[in-house]
Amino acid sequence: MVKKAAAIGVGSFLLAIGINVFLVPHHLLDGGIIGIGLIVKYIWNIKVGATIICLSVPLYIIAWFYYRPFFYNSLHGLLFSSLMIDIGSVLRGIVKLDSLTSSIIGGMFVGAGIGIMLREDTSTGGTDLLAQFIAKLTNWNVGIIIFVIDMVVIAIGSQVVPTASFVHSLIVVTVVGTVTTMLTYMNHEKKDLRI
Repeated sequence: MVKKAAAIGVGSFLLAIGINVFLVPHHLLDGGIIGIGLIVKYIWNIKVGATIICLSVPLYIIAWFYYRPFFYNSLHGLLFSSLMIDIGSVLRGIVKLDSLTSSIIGGMFVGAGIGIMLREDTSTGGTDLLAQFIAKLTNWNVGIIIFVIDMVVIAIGSQVVPTASFVHSLIVVTVVGTVTTMLTYMNHEKKDLRI
């Protein structure tokens, strides 16, 4: 329980930094529920974390009825990470980097935040939760599933952001997917060794 709480805390902090310090200032996108939250922010200036919570409600209703461990394991991650993302908005503008560098560093922060949480069977909810469902049913790596979902969201977001931001957003998604896959794959290997 302490390990899971620590993973939620550290993961949420990394997400808040990645999104607010590196992605939002350059109108960069991520994929999944975070990407949808960013699209909503760029169009209507609604808080990213609040959007993530609202959009995650249907998935949590499904989880409640069909797989309660996912519901219980991810609810704290969803609420705390969303809160940290919105509180972390005060960090915007403290680091000034070009868009390409920000896409790489931001992707590393977001990927590490998601990966750390997934290693302890918790998540930010949303499409991470959906990816966990799919991984459970198919035995595919959750990082790869997230990557595919992310690419769909980026394609939709391409209508909202400038071309340069779109290209750099593809880099964000690639880095997030790579870091998340590495962290969850290492965890998968450790679990296999314990069997």
